[in-house]
Amino acid sequence: MSFAAPVPSSVRVGIAGGTGYAGQELVRLLARHPGVSLTAAMSSGGETRRLPSLARIWDGDVQPLDLDSLARTSEVVFLGLPEAAAAGAGAALIERGLRVIDLSGAFRLRDDGLRKRWYPDTGMLPDGTLYALPERSRAALPAARLVSCPGCYPTAALLALQPLADAGLLAGDVIIDAKSGVSGAGKGATDRTHFSENHGSAAAYGIFSHRHTAEMEQALDCAITFVPHLVPLNRGILETIYTRVTPGTAAAAVGAALRAAYADSPFVRLWDDGLPEIKHVAYTPFCDIGWRIDEATSRLVIVVCLDNLLKGAASQAVQNFNLMCGLDERAGLL
Repeated sequence: MSFAAPVPSSVRVGIAGGTGYAGQELVRLLARHPGVSLTAAMSSGGETRRLPSLARIWDGDVQPLDLDSLARTSEVVFLGLPEAAAAGAGAALIERGLRVIDLSGAFRLRDDGLRKRWYPDTGMLPDGTLYALPERSRAALPAARLVSCPGCYPTAALLALQPLADAGLLAGDVIIDAKSGVSGAGKGATDRTHFSENHGSAAAYGIFSHRHTAEMEQALDCAITFVPHLVPLNRGILETIYTRVTPGTAAAAVGAALRAAYADSPFVRLWDDGLPEIKHVAYTPFCDIGWRIDEATSRLVIVVCLDNLLKGAASQAVQNFNLMCGLDERAGLL
């Protein structure tokens, strides 16, 4: 249990998938959230576990997954499960009348064919499903029943590009060169993520075959060349985005579009005079955006950084929860 007593008006919240990297961040954030009573944290496995790193933040046991128990004790459930498990659990919890916030990719793609290709365990999207980047979904979130949180790579790319697309400034191919820390691959060890394989190296992967490409193309309605790289860091994402703007676009117009989009967004920081780095955002809920434009050639380079486990996963999910429930967007995060 948490050392902090829940406030009388708190929302009863459960977590399914509380032992993964993003799941443990969810427990950490929600256990201290002033508007939350954390009623249960469950894993996708069959053992009861404790989380030593969260001692005196949350001293409960992580129980084996039990949807009936979650339904009895919760009003809102966060899913930090693998896609196949999330597909079944999300639909079942919605049928039981709960609201769900899913961190997996199971419910992100609207097109049936693309969803069948990338997330074959997901059938039809439940009624009330909302793909929700909080900065762009504030008005729709209160009515959502199932919130599908964007992936970590798309979160960075879409926060940088969508305001420019909305303003009609983009006029060329979009190339996204992305670097991610190893925690983005999840907790299960593989040859690629093993310390001996990753330390002292950097590697591209998933070229023309990464599922996040479909998610970004869905949001931007244009073709994307996306090349992710694994770098020897625990956490963090840096994306360098290359594109062109409409001829005659001044640097000031790019800055104006971004400032207008994020004037009321507490978790997006714009770098007018510099370029962000991973160390500026690691262990924070912020997304930092910087840019440079060559007005003579209309070439635009954007640099975006965020923490893949927080703004790319857990803290973004809590942002969506806050907006869904009519709470201060910053609650439990700042």
